[in-house]
Amino acid sequence: MYEVKKQIYLSLSKNQKSALCNFLRALVKKSPDMNSDELLQKFIEDENYYLEINASRFEFLGDIINDPDFLHDTELYINECKKYYDYKKKQEPLLKAQKEFEKKKRAFLREVKMSKEPPTSKQLYYYDRLCKKYNLEKKDLTSKLQARDEIDKIISEHEQGVKTSFEDQP
Repeated sequence: MYEVKKQIYLSLSKNQKSALCNFLRALVKKSPDMNSDELLQKFIEDENYYLEINASRFEFLGDIINDPDFLHDTELYINECKKYYDYKKKQEPLLKAQKEFEKKKRAFLREVKMSKEPPTSKQLYYYDRLCKKYNLEKKDLTSKLQARDEIDKIISEHEQGVKTSFEDQP
């Protein structure tokens, strides 16, 4: 798409070309079900209408909108945009899988880092309070990861016990 963009609309200024290309790309993205000929016709009809009522955002198109070179360039760019968005849509499952892999990788690396760091004073205090509350024997905690896992284990075991005791009552 970027190579085609360099080759089209050579008579327009840089800002005009950029504005027109951005508008066409947004039009293609907004209407993925339309083919390129329909999109071109829609764009030409809309721009002719806006030019007639003097409300066009592309006043510079007034002289060249029916020029065969302009129509060819526009059709070429619309086709490239369609290819780009079709390709992007096909790549979506791969990108999702890649994001999920990166998420799992970050979680794993976070746990590796936690396994090498000593537990915080808050973790130790909370673990101590939980052991006293539920009359459990304390273990020697050597890492943040171990402290987190022990705290989660105590909480989950006693939450299940509370849920079952409520369910047992009539």
